[in-house]
Amino acid sequence: MTKSTSWMSGRYGESEDLVSDHQLSKGLVLETRGYPAFGLRLKRLRRSIGLKQSALADRLQVNQTTVSRWESGSQTPSPKTQQSVFSQFESRKTEDEVLRRLVMNSKECVHLVDEASHKCLAYSASRAQDWRTSQHALLGVSLWQFATDEIRLAETELANEGWWELHAPLPKAFITSEAVHDRIRIWAGEIVWERLYLSDGTPVRLVTSSRAASA
Repeated sequence: MTKSTSWMSGRYGESEDLVSDHQLSKGLVLETRGYPAFGLRLKRLRRSIGLKQSALADRLQVNQTTVSRWESGSQTPSPKTQQSVFSQFESRKTEDEVLRRLVMNSKECVHLVDEASHKCLAYSASRAQDWRTSQHALLGVSLWQFATDEIRLAETELANEGWWELHAPLPKAFITSEAVHDRIRIWAGEIVWERLYLSDGTPVRLVTSSRAASA
């Protein structure tokens, strides 16, 4: 997958389409819920890879004022546009395969996601067993659509905690309840988020979890 490859087609801001289970399983279409603190999230991602607002605007085929308004929070694009924007940052360099292999071969229950879009980049065998899926079925799929209420709340709290302004924020730990979806199961227990960076500067998130004692 190259940096400019998009999993979605269409222009920014067009009406949302229904997503079939088949499309979701193939990672061809991302879910259409918006992200908390979209502007701060975008600003962290853009700055981390050394991209100017004007360059991002050219890439997205919008004017710089639009990007500025997004990042300041004075304007928030539709959920589908948010997904389209983040798809423009996708990267898969060979240097990062080492990190992906470390995650996939880990004995712990861990997975790695793109921090902006929550797209799944890699996950361990233990995580696959936990999710009750194969170790490849959810690669390239945004996991945000499966988030529990506690995960969504924790994500919202990041803005007030200065997470997006810091280059290396402290790990964030919290407790989540159980959730069962058609394609994934999330067990009740503790979740820990830690930020890492890919070789091109893209911020990613290492997610480690442990089941509650009663699970």
